[in-house]
Amino acid sequence: MANAPSSPLSGKRIVITRSALQSSELFEKLRARGAEPISLPLVSFAPPQDFAPVDAALQKLQRFDWAIFTSVNVVHALVSRSTTLGLDLHHLGKPPRIAVVGPATRQEAEHAGFSVDYVAKTHLGVALAEELGEQLRDTSVFLPRSDRANPALPAALRRFGARLTEVVAYRTLPPTDVDRERVAKMVAGQADAVLFFSPSAVQNLVDLIGRLQWRAAQNGVVMAAVGPVTAAALREAGVHRIVVAADTTPAAVVAALESHFADTAKRSIAGAKHG
Repeated sequence: MANAPSSPLSGKRIVITRSALQSSELFEKLRARGAEPISLPLVSFAPPQDFAPVDAALQKLQRFDWAIFTSVNVVHALVSRSTTLGLDLHHLGKPPRIAVVGPATRQEAEHAGFSVDYVAKTHLGVALAEELGEQLRDTSVFLPRSDRANPALPAALRRFGARLTEVVAYRTLPPTDVDRERVAKMVAGQADAVLFFSPSAVQNLVDLIGRLQWRAAQNGVVMAAVGPVTAAALREAGVHRIVVAADTTPAAVVAALESHFADTAKRSIAGAKHG
């Protein structure tokens, strides 16, 4: 596909901190606008250390009133494990109602054969619980998550009276075999933006390059967050200027980056005229 020279992203080097496999559509959209996407996975995933809790939940899935999926990775993990167990999750009786945190998770869940009943208007786990509110009272809720997931969501579900079964569906780990020098150079000026999809990616990058280089990098590269939780993690890490995508879809991510670089170009032109 031809580049789009008129796009504010033309020629911009955008570092994507999750796997290329998870980001194929985003890569395509960035390239279509003339950007150069660079894959730099800062998070890796592994199965839970103990499959027993998730296996037990999957085998009695029809007994739950709700199942809440908080990420694409949760859907992947459940589908993979059910395949290993030889379970057809869609023919175990009446399925639970499915609630998801955002459009990307909805798309993945529907692709896996789930019928999604509710998508959070605000793409946060706690917001999802608050939006469902009294619908959760005295219901059984299945919550498969990462081992490093924020504890705020299960607390909110219990506050609304849900009977919660929370299980570790997968583990979130630091990256392996990462060239620290390459990463440091990339965020110190060889890239125009670094795009984060999770708090874990933020923390792992800080750990990789160190606090001093992390602070210095903010002067030369745009830090962009997918979702408010990741934006909060960047703020906690000392980043004050953050580009935040409205939701987790590739279109929303590209739109946020385009808007930022368009505004930057306008300010630069205005400054030159008055300089």
